Amino acid sequence: MGLHFNFKEIVTATMVLFAVIDIIGSIPIIIDLRKKVGHIQSGKATIVSAIIMVLFLFVGDKILGLIGIDVNSFAVAGAFIIFFLAIEMILGVSIFKDEISESTSIVPLAFPLIAGAGTMTTLISLRAEYHVENIVIAIMVNSIFVLFVLKASKRIEATLGTVGLSVLRKVFGIILLAIAVKLFATNINQLLN
Repeated sequence: MGLHFNFKEIVTATMVLFAVIDIIGSIPIIIDLRKKVGHIQSGKATIVSAIIMVLFLFVGDKILGLIGIDVNSFAVAGAFIIFFLAIEMILGVSIFKDEISESTSIVPLAFPLIAGAGTMTTLISLRAEYHVENIVIAIMVNSIFVLFVLKASKRIEATLGTVGLSVLRKVFGIILLAIAVKLFATNINQLLN
């Protein structure tokens, strides 16, 4: 069994994951988390999210099956977390309790923001269409971009200013809310059928 590297598959998988991870759309959440806890461990969050994605690519459906959870149930649970993050962004309320900085890099940053239910569901879908090695490269390319955005969050905040960030936060809050609703609606239909 040889490796099947395919540039087209790598590019397509990278673009699909980029859209689903939506690290640009998560900038207001990242800045907000950094304000709450002082700092974010960018490297740790990136490595953990990449490990979660690669592991889920290989054994995700088996792990979920082992504990009796299907992908649709997992996606609905992820939709709830994304929904509450969106409500925080839109209404300016605090639902999630402030936690110490070490755990914030993992939850909610690495999971479910970067490697969330949408990303994991997408990985299973990509695996049905593309060779695994091309998807792994796509995960690595996206992880490098995620690291860059996490490291640059202070500069992005300085460039946008308070008003720009507030507007961006509300706009992406609505987008995040729409993603949560879509993720919920798509997967709840599958669960009910």
